[in-house]
Amino acid sequence: MLDKTFRPAEVEARQYAAWDASGAFACDPGSTKTPYAIVIPPPNVTGSLHMGHALNSTLQDILIRYHRMLGRDVLWQPGMDHAGIATQMVVERELAKEGLALARGVSAGEGGNRGLLDRAGFIERVWRWKAVSGGTIGRQLRRLGASADWSRERFTMDDDLSLAVRKVFVDLHKQGLIYRDKRLVNWDPRFHTAISDLEVQQREVKGHLWHLKYPIEGVENAFIIVATTRPETMLGDTGIAVHPKDERYRELVGRRAILPIVGRLLPIFTDEYADPETGSGAVKITPGHDFNDFEVGRRHALPAINVFDADAKLNENAPEGYRGLDRYAAREKIVAELTALGLVDRVEDKTIMMPHGDRSGVAIEPWLTDQWYVNAKVLAKPCIEAVEQGRTRFVPKQWEATFFEWMRNIQPWCISRQLWWGHQIPAWYGPDGTVFVEMTEAEAQAAAERHYGRATVLRRDEDVLDTWFSSALWPFSTLGWPRETPELRRYYPGAALVTGFDIIFFWVARMMMMGMHFMGEVPFRDVYIHALVRDERGQKMSKSKGNIIDPLDLVDRYGCDALRFTLAAMAAQGRDIRLAESRVEGYRNFTTKLWNAARFCQMNACAFDPAFSPSQCKLTLNRWIVGAVIGAQAKVEEALSGYRFNDAAGALYQFTWHQFCDWYLEFAKPVLAGADADAKRETQATAAWILGRLLHLLHPFVPFITEELWSHLAPAPAAPLITAPWPKSDRGLVDTAAGAEMDWVVRLVGEVRAVRSEMNVPPGATIDLLLGGADDTARGRLDTHRDLILRLARLASADATDLPPPPGSVQIVLEGATVILPLGQVVDLARERERLEKLVEKATGEMGKVERKLANAEFIAKARPEIVEEQRQRLGEAGAERAKLAAALERLV
Repeated sequence: MLDKTFRPAEVEARQYAAWDASGAFACDPGSTKTPYAIVIPPPNVTGSLHMGHALNSTLQDILIRYHRMLGRDVLWQPGMDHAGIATQMVVERELAKEGLALARGVSAGEGGNRGLLDRAGFIERVWRWKAVSGGTIGRQLRRLGASADWSRERFTMDDDLSLAVRKVFVDLHKQGLIYRDKRLVNWDPRFHTAISDLEVQQREVKGHLWHLKYPIEGVENAFIIVATTRPETMLGDTGIAVHPKDERYRELVGRRAILPIVGRLLPIFTDEYADPETGSGAVKITPGHDFNDFEVGRRHALPAINVFDADAKLNENAPEGYRGLDRYAAREKIVAELTALGLVDRVEDKTIMMPHGDRSGVAIEPWLTDQWYVNAKVLAKPCIEAVEQGRTRFVPKQWEATFFEWMRNIQPWCISRQLWWGHQIPAWYGPDGTVFVEMTEAEAQAAAERHYGRATVLRRDEDVLDTWFSSALWPFSTLGWPRETPELRRYYPGAALVTGFDIIFFWVARMMMMGMHFMGEVPFRDVYIHALVRDERGQKMSKSKGNIIDPLDLVDRYGCDALRFTLAAMAAQGRDIRLAESRVEGYRNFTTKLWNAARFCQMNACAFDPAFSPSQCKLTLNRWIVGAVIGAQAKVEEALSGYRFNDAAGALYQFTWHQFCDWYLEFAKPVLAGADADAKRETQATAAWILGRLLHLLHPFVPFITEELWSHLAPAPAAPLITAPWPKSDRGLVDTAAGAEMDWVVRLVGEVRAVRSEMNVPPGATIDLLLGGADDTARGRLDTHRDLILRLARLASADATDLPPPPGSVQIVLEGATVILPLGQVVDLARERERLEKLVEKATGEMGKVERKLANAEFIAKARPEIVEEQRQRLGEAGAERAKLAAALERLV
């Protein structure tokens, strides 16, 4: 017998251990089944589960469990990313507690007399840290029910994946697609490394816009005014741009300005980058410290002068009095000197979006330095064509535009990082700087010997590769590439990728580039882009706001199934999820409803009968529910094929809670308690059959409770749900007439209940029902189901009539008849009318207030997006409430 209550914590641990031990998660490369593969976006080895992980994992697991039940050979490839900068930070903090620091370029060894750690010692400490602390997120994903093939778990620093990384680097270099160049990078002055755009966080800071006067060469008291928020970078200015159509500067184009403090002559030229509507319309060009200026400088052959060192202090290229100053101290000194020279035209207060390192917290410096780059433009071309041809499709389709925009305007990809943890670049330098890129040091040594004609001492490049470089190979490196493995032949390309929109550029596009180049095929057929999980007010979750919701806290309180179903039910395409704990609590109630329905069936001897055939049902009630579950299944299948997880969850919720629990089981109670043995047996068998099918349909969404119920209720020796076949859908079981009849009864009872609620009819009061103008079908339905209608709608009588409605009646239009409820003896209808009119007026006023706010352009411009969305939601809710009240008012005769 089932326990009275479902205990998620106990069931989840037991069922997951059973699944894992049974080998149900494992793929089978030797199978003849159709393969279905998904690679998990590898979480950082330093990471802990957050709500984004929970959504991503849940959606993938739904697909994996569904396709496993469809009979596919499923591979869900798990693993972790080595997370270069994040991991190095974590371990460096641990070392600092021990009084140890990194000895850059020094062979101190662990325990050296200066408390320094060389590279080899540091790498060894990182591996030790990973062995102890690096598996946290994998254990947390298991708690979410992730049915990944953990036996195949990979780490981007594993030997075989490292081999793949080296081969890709070497091959691309030999093909001329990887090269060294001096370009601007996002430089982190604290960590002394280039970082990716994804690791840059834009922060709003209060600053100033200085309008500076640059003298015109050879013209007394003539100036050109430029504006800047960073006066310290002016020391690297090498030109001034104006728009070709800006008449104000026509006479100055071709002349030169004098750079104050430095004295450098700056050519004044035209370029469409200059915006006549911004500032003075003249733009100082600093190619060494601004990404846009760098491109302008290349177009006009301007020198790029780097005036900062790795610490963002002024270097030897600055005037002597500024060398060694921190960038902000230099700013103050420059402004003071320009003011003294009378070269500050004016200063405005300005709010600036300033890039900061997301981990270091310091302002990022666009810094000119030698780095390794990938020619991304060449690699992007076949990827663009693949998406255009539909070989990979984005869902929702709107993200294709984002993909195309970035790929068609792609810049060289900086892949080197000044860190110790990561894949060290397989490049060695000779004494004259000649570079030798090979798979191993021995091969590099041999290449150098051929080049120099003698044995030569080489120095290996100190840098490591961008973490995104190794994760770009994830779809095929995890399958054994560059070896030709059975797994690689079978599971590449994958069926789908499930990921967030924020890494379309950083990961999705780069996987496509590497997959197309090295495998000659796209890495996945579908890319499903899910939205963000925000708090209930629509704000992005962050520590600073204190609004982070820990998914495991919700699992502890409400159970994993409740959280999973919540996320699936709210995962509408193109719409962020506003997550409130109350929603998870509500779906916990859904699992409770399912549990109680199963207990009801068990207590009423609704046992699975292998000989039962739903096509043989005689009772309209049973034919109706059989057709209803077939219809629900069709909706689930259609929704999942289009990655509409919310629609699939909604169809399951609607059928489970309403059609099965609220209506069918209520309708079945008199039959189960009645004297008609044949009807009782049929209904018992039907209820059991429906419950069994429902558990199968729900399993991908709520795996724990469904597996637990199935283990108690299934006929022996039934397979566990995780490996059970998906039910076959037989549309021939849908009885349209039975469906129409029972749906009519459901609508009738539902409408009567709604009127009772709207009109404040006392709960204990029984009322009469008249069916006016009823056709033969409606009269027949009323006669057949009168007892059910009386009981469930709490009616004293229910009869057809051809007489006019009595005074004080409420009317409801129903298919084939008008439902008349004489309420004059139970409710003061005049008072009810007055009450409803006031509520309609109040709702109208609320709508007007919100509409005025949303019509205010200033409010729309200044309010945060989540506040605007909250107002729109309020308007929708007020409109729905007003419509409901107005409908109730119209029912009054």
